Parts: sequence; structure tokens; C-alpha cells
Amino acid sequence: MNGKKRNWTGVIAVSVAVALSLTACAPGSGSGPAASSGPVSKDVAGAGDVTLTVWDQNTDEGITDAQEKLNAEFSAKYPNVKIDRVTQSFADLKTTLKLALSGDNPPDVVQANQGYPDMGAFVQGGLIRSLNDYDGLYDWSSYYPESLLKINSFSADGKTWQGDNLYGISQTGEVVGIYYNKKILTQLGVEAPTSLDELEKDMAAAKAAGILPMAYGDIEKSPGIHLFGVVQAAIAGSDAVNKLVTGAGGAWTDDASVEAAKTIQDWSSEGYITEGANGVSRDDALAQFEAGQSAFYIVGTWKQAAISEAMGDDAGFTTLTPKGADSPVTTGGEGLAWAVTTGSKHPDVAAAYIDFINNADAAKTFIDENSLPSVIPADYTPKPGLETDVFDTYGKVTSSGGLVPYLDYSTPTFYDTLTSAVQQLTDKQVTPEAFTEILQKDYSGFVGSK
Repeated sequence: MNGKKRNWTGVIAVSVAVALSLTACAPGSGSGPAASSGPVSKDVAGAGDVTLTVWDQNTDEGITDAQEKLNAEFSAKYPNVKIDRVTQSFADLKTTLKLALSGDNPPDVVQANQGYPDMGAFVQGGLIRSLNDYDGLYDWSSYYPESLLKINSFSADGKTWQGDNLYGISQTGEVVGIYYNKKILTQLGVEAPTSLDELEKDMAAAKAAGILPMAYGDIEKSPGIHLFGVVQAAIAGSDAVNKLVTGAGGAWTDDASVEAAKTIQDWSSEGYITEGANGVSRDDALAQFEAGQSAFYIVGTWKQAAISEAMGDDAGFTTLTPKGADSPVTTGGEGLAWAVTTGSKHPDVAAAYIDFINNADAAKTFIDENSLPSVIPADYTPKPGLETDVFDTYGKVTSSGGLVPYLDYSTPTFYDTLTSAVQQLTDKQVTPEAFTEILQKDYSGFVGSK
């Protein structure tokens, strides 16, 4: 950073649109076909006594602390509102949320995963409401870059991701990358990797020294998305991955995806990742890395606070640049969207709550808790060390167009398909070619039916 402040808001606002190749117009304040009819209001105090039931998956250290602070501040500002917070893991939220939304007593505000499997299904089922009218009230379109709003948008029928109706707002920015132990890399005499070739050379050096190269646990399945996403992005590049996830072209059986699958299976065979990873939890793998027992760990920036506290100055963060490219490419975007349910009896209060926990002041609260907000204040200079690594990377991948969407956004069933297939891949139950054919069968069935 050279001691200079950087206009991060400008970086994100101008460039994320390029990063995710989202070209449709922003949801804006129009009344769209899925927008609720009737007036909306900011008058929270006039709503009387309200208990707002909120479901979220902000369980990670730092992020959950920020959430608790924001909830307390909202209730202090509006004493008539009590927040009933229900917190679950990401996996549990995916399992239980649709049933809760379709029940007799749904929560008022929920975090919904983007893409077809969750948000698209909720829109199709009429379970969450368009926020176009509240965007007109709170002017979120002026605060958030258009591309971030589009990730949280669908057509009114839920069939087209990145449609004209806004269904949620996200608090945090996310980059999936490679955390590394600086002390171990120094011991090995290697630098932090910036390419797949460099990463593999570093892991080989670690293995030769009797150090586990990469801690990895996939019993929950979701880590497989991140492992494959990082490797695929480093081989295929941003354009190819964007086209696959958005259905704009390409095939999951293309050479780059097969090579990515072969790379991961080779890592398993070579002992570069934790043996028996399908029976190891992601938390146990993280604990192993934090304890200095591995050189690398792949996860998103939502683990920044936990890793920073555990490792201090020994922790670093990096992403990989594909061959022939000038800048890194990796998976990421923004955290789960905060949405208002159609069953909420207090949509005005729910929308006010969403605005409160996602605005510029909330961004500062997340920074204070060692977390990455989706829009970084323009006057903020990151602290030296891991925070600078994370914030620099976020600015770099968004300004260069190197941030590609999460792979599970691709089809309504792709989360289950991909996560199960990665487990089979690392356990050597399928060949790399068969792995990509599993993905392509799901993908072509969905794209062909649209």
C-alpha cells in the first residue's frame, strides 16, 4: 500500500461489473413484475412492538461478532423491535430454509444463497419478495455496484438469474484463495505461490520436508466447491468459467476442467492434501493449518478473522494467475443475500433492518471485526499483514475481471452434483473424465430445458 490510502469503493464500483461479466441493467427502483404493490415506509417506530425473526449463517468468527453488534445497535435505535436471531451453519441453512419459508410461521428476514439452487427456487415458489420498491426507498443501487446487485437478482418467475428484480443485499465481499503459513514457507525457502505451477512446487517441497502441504477436510462437502473452483479458475481463466456458470457457452467436459480434475486427483494421490479428507471436517482441517501443521489451506475470506487471531503475522493470503494472464483469477463475489420473506407481517421493518446491517456504517463494523465488507469505505487503509493481503486481493481480482462466480450457481441441482462428485474425485472413485461428465450431464439437462 506504500502508506497511501486507496479508493476501494471506486475500485469495486467501477470494476466488479467487468469481473463477473454481468451486463443487464441494474434492478433499480422500478416496480417490476415481482415488486409488491402498495406503499412502503421507513417508519419503523410507528410499526408498534415487533419481534423480527432473522435466520442467518454468519457463524464464522468476526462476522458473527459484527452481526451481534449490529443487531444490538438496531434494537437500541428502535426499542420497539426485538431481534430473534436463529443462526445455523451454511449446510443446515440450505437443508432447512425452504421448509421454514413454506411453513405457517416463516421468518421475516433470511440469508439466501444466490443462484438457481436456493434463491431461484425461493423466487419460483413465491417465498421471498422483490426488493425493487425498497431499493427506491433506500437507494441501494447508489451504494452497491451494479454487478453485486445483479448477483442477487432474478427474473420474476425465478427462471433467469441476473434478472430485473432485486431479491437481496449482501454484507460481505468474498474471495476464495490460498492461506499460507509464512514461517513454513520461509523454512522451506520458497515464496508465496502466484501460479498453479508455483503452488505445486511449494507443496512438493513441503512433502519432501515431512510437512503436510495442504490441510483439507470435506466431510461437509462444500469445501470441494472451493478446491475445484480455485484450480479450475487458475487453468481455465475467467472468461471460460463465467460462460460455464452463466450458461453462456462451453462445456464442463472441456480440456481445462478435465485438467483441473486431474490436478486435484493427483494431489490426493501424491499426499498433497489431507489423507481421507472426506472423513475430515473443514474445522479440523482449519485447526490443523492454524496449528502450523500444514503449509496451505484453501477457503474464503470469511475465515480471515479466525486465521488472523490464531496465527497473527504468520498468516498470508494469495490467489493464482493463469498461464498467459496478467492478473489472478479465482472464485468469489459476495456473501449470502439478506432477503425479506413473503410471509413476513412486517416487511417495512424487515427492509429497514436489512438496510441497517448492510450500510456504510455496518461496513466499518465488519472491518473492526477483521472481516471484508462488500463495499470498502473509500477512506480506509488496511492494516499491514493479512488484512492488507485480503483487501489488496479483493481490489485486484475485481478491478481486473478475475473474480468468477461460485460454481454451484450453475443449475438448481449443481451444488449436490458438484460436491458429491468432488468427494468421488479425491477418493479416486471416478476418473477426471468421468467427473466432468457427471457435471456436464447436470448442466446440459438444465440449460437444454430453459
